[in-house]
Formats: sequence, C-alpha cells, structure tokens
Amino acid sequence: MEEGRTPLLKPDFRYVEAPRLDAFRREDWQLLGRQRRIFDAEHQAAHALRLLEATAGDPAFGYQVNNYRHSIQAATAAMQDGRDEEYVVVTLFHDVGFTVCPGSHGAFAAAMLSPYVSDASRWILERHQIFQSHHCHDHPDEAVDPDGRERWRGHPHFAATAEFVERYDITTIAAGLPEAPLAVFAPMVRRVLARPPRLIAPA
Repeated sequence: MEEGRTPLLKPDFRYVEAPRLDAFRREDWQLLGRQRRIFDAEHQAAHALRLLEATAGDPAFGYQVNNYRHSIQAATAAMQDGRDEEYVVVTLFHDVGFTVCPGSHGAFAAAMLSPYVSDASRWILERHQIFQSHHCHDHPDEAVDPDGRERWRGHPHFAATAEFVERYDITTIAAGLPEAPLAVFAPMVRRVLARPPRLIAPA
C-alpha cells in the first residue's frame, strides 16, 4: 500500500487512483458504489450507535439525567409500549444532535434517518422540539413559543408528533426510570439502516 493511504476495509477492495473527483470515470464510480454498499452494511449502524454512545459519560447541566440517558429512557418506554422497530429507533435517535446543534437537533436527527424511515417519522423528528415548546410553561425565553406548533394543526402528522412528545420526550428526564442497555437497540438500528435508502431532496 502506498504510504499515506488509509487501509481498505477488505483485501479485495481497490483504490480509485484518480486524485480529483472531477477526474473519476464511470468505472471508478461503479467501483465505489460496490464497495460503499459493503462498507455501509458493516459500519453505518455502528457509527450511528457510537455517535449516541459518545455522550454516555457527559455530565448534566441541570436535568436529572444527561441526553444519552434521556434518549435511552425514551426508547425503552417506546419499546415497552410495543411500538414497532422504526418508532423505537426514531425515539432512540431523536435527540442525537442535542449536544452539537441544540437549536436544530430535530433537523439533525431527521437528516440522519430520513432515507430509511417513513415520512411520518421524518416529520416527527424535524418538528418535535417545536412541539415540545407547547409544554414549557413559564419559560422566560420568548423564542420558546407554546403555540408554535399551531401552524401545523390539521396536518396528517400533527397528532402523532404531539403524542410522541407527550409520551416519550417530556416524560423521560428523571432519574430512576427504566433504561435498557444500548445493546438491546443495536439489532433494531442495524435492520432499519439496512433498508434501501430513499433519496431525500433538499427542501
């Protein structure tokens, strides 16, 4: 292997030799496509889980539990309620971006999962933090609008998003609630991310 190159995943994988993207030929793209499918199958779910697990040891800034434990509590509650795998995975990752982009963490989670989940799940992820504001009584920040969700009343996914927030988001921030090990959710994550991805065009 040429010095400086990152090792390939498989012994039979090959490098694209062109040094610039605009110099790639059809066969280069085909090679990358074949190898990428194998790479994703082996690594994508693990990377997603590590992204969440990276926050497991974070301190809290006032909540009784950190964001990782909130996510685990929420997913555990959804699983105990008998929700389907997609719903549980969406619940597990709904706040995965909370510590890196708190103001747009719903969009962060939606961008990560949208190719693999339903439009309803995407809608829940994108808007759950706005729906959460409905329950933030006496909040001093004027940007937190309790009626912010009303612009979408009548939308087909309004009720499902309101239920998600009421059942799994605002109620899973306390010490002592059930928390299943992350390993319990790993097979569900692998199965959801193994679905053929949909192309999501920018809005």
